[in-house]
Amino acid sequence: MSRQLLGAALTAALAVTLTGCGSGGSGSSDDALEIWIRQAPESASAKTAVKLAEGFTKASGIKTKVVAIFDDFETKLQQQAAQRRLPDIVINDTAQLGNMNTQGWIREVDKAKVAGGDQLSELAWKAAQGGDGKYYAVPFSAQAFALVVRRDWREKVGMEPPATWDDLTKLAQAFTDKDPDGNGEKDTAGFVIPAGTKRGYASWYASSMIYANGGDFVTAGGGGTFTSTVGDPKTVEAVQYLQDQFCTTKTVNPGAVSNDTTVTHEVFEKGQGGIYLVGPYVLARFVKSVGTDKIEVLPVPKGPSGGPGTLGEGENVYLMAGSDNEAGQQKFAEYAASPDGQRIGMNKDADGAIVRLPVNSQVDMAAERTDPRWKVFQESYDHAVYSPPVPNWAPIRQTSADTINAVWADCSADVKAAMADLHTKLTAELQSQKAS
Repeated sequence: MSRQLLGAALTAALAVTLTGCGSGGSGSSDDALEIWIRQAPESASAKTAVKLAEGFTKASGIKTKVVAIFDDFETKLQQQAAQRRLPDIVINDTAQLGNMNTQGWIREVDKAKVAGGDQLSELAWKAAQGGDGKYYAVPFSAQAFALVVRRDWREKVGMEPPATWDDLTKLAQAFTDKDPDGNGEKDTAGFVIPAGTKRGYASWYASSMIYANGGDFVTAGGGGTFTSTVGDPKTVEAVQYLQDQFCTTKTVNPGAVSNDTTVTHEVFEKGQGGIYLVGPYVLARFVKSVGTDKIEVLPVPKGPSGGPGTLGEGENVYLMAGSDNEAGQQKFAEYAASPDGQRIGMNKDADGAIVRLPVNSQVDMAAERTDPRWKVFQESYDHAVYSPPVPNWAPIRQTSADTINAVWADCSADVKAAMADLHTKLTAELQSQKAS
């Protein structure tokens, strides 16, 4: 049997099995609702998740158990599924919806029966929707990407905030060539980029520039079908722009092609680069580690051929299949999306927010967070682009990252030809997922 057919058979069998068995959480000795979240154990974010669960318990009387896992999150979920012990609730990336649904791990949500569901952003609801038009989660957190910039460096080199991609290049060149930190050495870069292939970071980073230029990886058609558009000139132009930063102007931090976000955060904090295209989840961290007066948040400039646009992401509350406490699952999802739940998750201006941008229209972000830099992320969300709900986005992101990383690492690589080859690969991947 082919690998694809075997995978499909196992997935179908697993889905049937999970529907008839209890989850790990509801079957535990203390009968607590088990909640998994993708965060490092003992981190500030994990502690915020515990506060959210405690708030829910106080409001509902339902006991909870929070499990924070960062490394190999999906692998550990797979192991739990194989043991027929899925948690009751998973708070996970919006981009994981298609994969989790294909595995048979999550159950459908009736949007009309979610208390307070009409208060939630329609864009956030869209990220809880599968390719079949049905909903498989309740929105919890949203985020859009913007530029975190060393303001003190920009002012020292005497430049204005960038309004175009050319402006952005000139700012990056000034940060690289004009000794913005004043130490008399040429030891700074313009861009800091997590350009490695781990977890698809290269394509994850590039996506904001691609969307800002009106490009895309995959576009949705009718009836749950999708088409690769990665060879579109607008997409190619964005990847070429970034290759130019690596290879022509040489404005990217050394070693970027091997780095993930963990390393890149530290590169920015150490003053080795001054422009970081990233989400709002690091803002409080950088305010503390770099200095509030030294950083600013600026929107991603519109590209020369399209836009505006930027990557939209977030987390959903997934109600896992096989739970013995479906009523408790529903109540937790409703609480997490409620104004009270959203405020706890936002954690004001402190580090550890698990709600980056609130999805509930009844929450006034300005009243919860006094830092005006959050407003830039909020405004950027108006033109954010989410990953499409293909059955499995992970191999599309990973395959794209492998190609994009390669053209950034090899300055002799032809970007247009590489993206044409990537188009062929993504078309085959969509066919293998029966989504083309």
